[in-house]
Amino acid sequence: MGELPLDINIQEPRWDQSTFLGRARHFFTVTDPRNLLLSGAQLEASRNIVQNYRAGVVMPGLTEDQLWRAKYVYDSAFHPDTGEKVVLIGRMSAQVPMNMTITGCMLTFYRKTPTVVFWQWVNQSFNAIVNYSNRSGDAPITVGQLGTAYVSATTGAVATALGLKSLTKHLPPLVGRFVPFAAVAAANCINIPLMRQRELQVGIPVTNEEGQRLGHSVSAAKQGIFQVVISRICMAIPAMAIPPVIMDTLEKKDFLKRRPWLGAPLQVGLVGFCLVFATPLCCALFPQKSSIRVSRLEPELRAQIREQNPSIEVVYYNKGL
Repeated sequence: MGELPLDINIQEPRWDQSTFLGRARHFFTVTDPRNLLLSGAQLEASRNIVQNYRAGVVMPGLTEDQLWRAKYVYDSAFHPDTGEKVVLIGRMSAQVPMNMTITGCMLTFYRKTPTVVFWQWVNQSFNAIVNYSNRSGDAPITVGQLGTAYVSATTGAVATALGLKSLTKHLPPLVGRFVPFAAVAAANCINIPLMRQRELQVGIPVTNEEGQRLGHSVSAAKQGIFQVVISRICMAIPAMAIPPVIMDTLEKKDFLKRRPWLGAPLQVGLVGFCLVFATPLCCALFPQKSSIRVSRLEPELRAQIREQNPSIEVVYYNKGL
């Protein structure tokens, strides 16, 4: 075997991102919880492989599959802009185990006000860590913005949960089980725009197909944030809609009535099963490198692009996660 060529583009995902299947394969790899089990030495080894390859140095005997594996391990643990190691629970590979635990508990302990408040607070605290850990280098989040988003989302989630809880007291028990989902959906609509408020103020970079920056657009930021909110809500639907129906049926059976302690672990397991598939598939709903027509950009930016590049009809931007 000859030495690995240096023309493999590891700046981009391995699979075609213009198709849903390609995006799904990419996100199944990115969100793989097994990456959390890797040691510090394994992470450093992957970082060395990636950085050396980008610098034009190929480790003897390195195969293309090993290079891509190192790239995804590196991406799973290190911030793409700062190069810093991301805190463990803030990594995308922690999404399934963390969310299955938190969501399972929200769905299990939804009857009493103190537990509703506690688990909504835990969920928004986790979201704040994830959003900060995966922040964009072009639009850094200040401590003030982080605090505002955290307090607003937590307040919104708790208020929604408690408000709906009081409204559903006289409705069938199954209806009450869906209160946590409504609270999470409301919190996402508050949290994500607030966490990315700088993008709504100054815009996000838009580029041509080759990646050359053409300017900053607030219109692209609005479209990207909307897509992320939709993805996050869709991500929660299977995990927060399917287990309640199953648990409502199981809790009427003698088996679970005699073993009530099984309720919580069973709920967490059902949520985890749903999230293993829902997380990568919903991340893949929209391309990471999204596009917007030049005609939909701000008048000043539109005029600037058409003056410099009259043939360009579509520009591209990173929508975030």
